Amino acid sequence: MTQGAGQGPETERTATLRDFRVPAYVHETGPYGHSTHPGDVVPPDEATHPDGYTPTKRDLPVINRGDTVQVPVAPESLAAPRETDGTGALYVVGDVHGYLDELVSALQAQGLVDAAGQWCAGTSRLWFLGDFTDRGPDGIGVIDLVMRLSAEAAAAGGYCKALMGNHELLLLGAKRFGDTPVNSGAGTATFQAAWLLNGGQKTDMDRLQDHHLQWMARLDAVEEVDGYLLVHSDTTAYLDYGDSIEAVNDTVRETLTRNDADECWDLFRKFTKRFSFRDEGGADAVRSLLDTYGGTRIVHGHSPIPYLLGEVGSEEGDDSAGPVVEGPHVYADGLAIAMDGGVTMAGKLLVQQLPLDI
Repeated sequence: MTQGAGQGPETERTATLRDFRVPAYVHETGPYGHSTHPGDVVPPDEATHPDGYTPTKRDLPVINRGDTVQVPVAPESLAAPRETDGTGALYVVGDVHGYLDELVSALQAQGLVDAAGQWCAGTSRLWFLGDFTDRGPDGIGVIDLVMRLSAEAAAAGGYCKALMGNHELLLLGAKRFGDTPVNSGAGTATFQAAWLLNGGQKTDMDRLQDHHLQWMARLDAVEEVDGYLLVHSDTTAYLDYGDSIEAVNDTVRETLTRNDADECWDLFRKFTKRFSFRDEGGADAVRSLLDTYGGTRIVHGHSPIPYLLGEVGSEEGDDSAGPVVEGPHVYADGLAIAMDGGVTMAGKLLVQQLPLDI
């Protein structure tokens, strides 16, 4: 979860950090590994949670295991991409967060890249659901890989595409606006402080180039493929940006083009919302997106599956209850598929072919 933007004096920021303790089993990587729950961006000055903001906290309700389905991945049956009706097989990838080696291994297990990391899946179609950087050791390496695979897949008759995640917005904001104060809705904040608090890696910032920034700024926020509505965040906040997929994507790009720090912060903040699809009313929230943008099921990243399942470790130092992720998580009356396996919390980086075999 992305946690917040440093506003006010240091003493206030320290007090905020004490309110968001990290489960004992979470092992962050890099010099800024003191962020809170993986995948979440929670601005400290949003502590009052206006406008339905829902940070991941241990006292939030969780879905009972018996009400959900986890789909195990069978590498032996998925080693070669399947093709039907002349259209390449469809794959989706959950949050990567800089874990380049784990990504390459997961892509190889699905037969999408070869031993050298080159595209070998022909006309297959591959979608990344966002959050390429922060927390892990090589976010820029991940972006470089995705950009290269996009070219190689297109040359082979397939494609490799990506969606905008909240951490792309965070990195763009940190690079563009730095310590410029922004109006967070409950005080002031800065992108730079939020980025550092949420796993920002100095090595990524040092290697960040113009073509990386241009690539991130042009990413779509929503797409519909084969009846699957693909988004990064499990939130209905997309409805604030348009009543069609094209309108949402255009609005997000136009917001980034205007380069207004407050507007970009508001966009980033809304993309950090989560858990709209779980608990009572979750299926109706999914339907509100499907009815507006199309598709029969929604596929998202952002919220780690162990959090959706309530598989979290003790805050008092008990490591016995680590996350267990075997595959995607199906919930909200079967309408939602969660793909963030929690790689930043010793979970699993998920690459999954659709449709699921359930």
